[in-house]
Amino acid sequence: MTARDLFARPNRFDCTTPQVRFGSGDFWLLSEPLHRGPTTNDVVTMASGWQDAVTLYVLRADGSIGSVGVTSRTIGPHLRLGPVAALPIPPDSSPPMRVLWHVRGATNLRGVLLRPTIGTENQVAGREIRLSGFFGALAGMAITMLIGNLALWRALRQAFQPAYCILLLCIIGYGATSSGALGEWLPQVDDHDRMRLATLFLGASGAAMIFFVRSFFEPAVFAGWLDRVSLSVAACVLGAEMLCAILIPWHARLLDHLGLGAFILMMLLFPVIAWRAWRERSKYFWLFAATWGVPIGFAWLRIVKMLSIVDGGFLIENATIIAMGLEAALSGLAIAYRVYLLSCERDQAQARELVALQLAEIDPLTGLLNRRAFLSRAIGRPGEHTLLLADIDHFKTVNDTIGHDGGDEVLRVFARALRAATPADALVSRFGGEEFAIVVAADTDIAASDILDRLRRERMPFDLRVTASIGTCVGMLSRESDWNALYRSADRALFDAKASGRDRTRAAPAQAAA
Repeated sequence: MTARDLFARPNRFDCTTPQVRFGSGDFWLLSEPLHRGPTTNDVVTMASGWQDAVTLYVLRADGSIGSVGVTSRTIGPHLRLGPVAALPIPPDSSPPMRVLWHVRGATNLRGVLLRPTIGTENQVAGREIRLSGFFGALAGMAITMLIGNLALWRALRQAFQPAYCILLLCIIGYGATSSGALGEWLPQVDDHDRMRLATLFLGASGAAMIFFVRSFFEPAVFAGWLDRVSLSVAACVLGAEMLCAILIPWHARLLDHLGLGAFILMMLLFPVIAWRAWRERSKYFWLFAATWGVPIGFAWLRIVKMLSIVDGGFLIENATIIAMGLEAALSGLAIAYRVYLLSCERDQAQARELVALQLAEIDPLTGLLNRRAFLSRAIGRPGEHTLLLADIDHFKTVNDTIGHDGGDEVLRVFARALRAATPADALVSRFGGEEFAIVVAADTDIAASDILDRLRRERMPFDLRVTASIGTCVGMLSRESDWNALYRSADRALFDAKASGRDRTRAAPAQAAA
């Protein structure tokens, strides 16, 4: 079992049995004859996997054999995005004729040797640039959405936002480890440890997806048995991947099937969630179906590849990270729509609150300020103000003559006349019953007699003649005590107007400023 002997006897190799049937262990693998001219920077690439060590032997045209070897601890400097290991063929003037790999400690889950190619360092660098753009775009998108949602969370405080941020962190972690970027950044890291981290991030991403969907939908969608099932599936996904990361390569195939089964359960859970959302008439059902359909499709593509149902290609080999990237991007659109709905709901709530506040401050019969709102706005004003108290004369007689409905109409006409006779910035209130109060700045050009003239010109129901009396006073409104003093003076003036025969005005002496 030496390299020279194996090069000399290629018929000893089994080239028909699928590699995965041999199980785990140590293997020799021989390439087809190479048809390649002499070069000085040949590189052999192969996908990184669960292998303890790989030694590469190169048979040259002159019969010499060169070799280069790596272990899981020393493969870091040779790791490229993909992740692939690029082992340089020792330079020689004689062209390579055949390549032989000695793989030790292979778990052989998808094959002993995956995607072996031979090329130049320039070709490897070109592939690295293309993959850097691909993975960099996914990472940049995820980081941007992470920062944006963290900023939004400070303002909105919705439960789905931290869940989505955790999902993005897991996707970023999985992308950095599974793509081989971590090995390039930290070449001293054991490749097995890198793959263990990727496995942990994969399990965490699956569980985070479920928790994000749980927080995105209305509580009714996950009420009852679906709540327990979703939590159980999330625990299975995370637990299975943790077992793989901790125990592999011990019983690698069993652990791999366990993790695959957990993800199949998760893929089967999403249609159940969609069905439940449709049955509960969730307003996010179509949003979920549109944004998660494509990522779930890519995830199934990766699953059928792991089951060896289809052969690999770029899309299939990277289906997991593509599915995660699409899920992150499309979920970002779903969150944007959800935030739009929240803003609409908040605007409507604010409008309803404003209407409710207005209704709480407005007298429903006349449309003027009620007593509470009037006092809250009047007390505390700086400077001197004029208070006018107007009271309809003999209002009981009005009610007795034309009824309470007619009396209500008189109050409405009276209120409109007061509002029309006063400046726009005046506070006009129905203070209680048939009594009305007006507050204006002391320097405002307004006369109580002009208000009475306006009231006399108003046409009342049934052409009834209705008069009013007004008492006025000027003073401060800085404190509640100022208001009480001003109100007492204006009320005495109103009483004097009533006592003097009604349908007239009286002014009380101005209140002295404290």
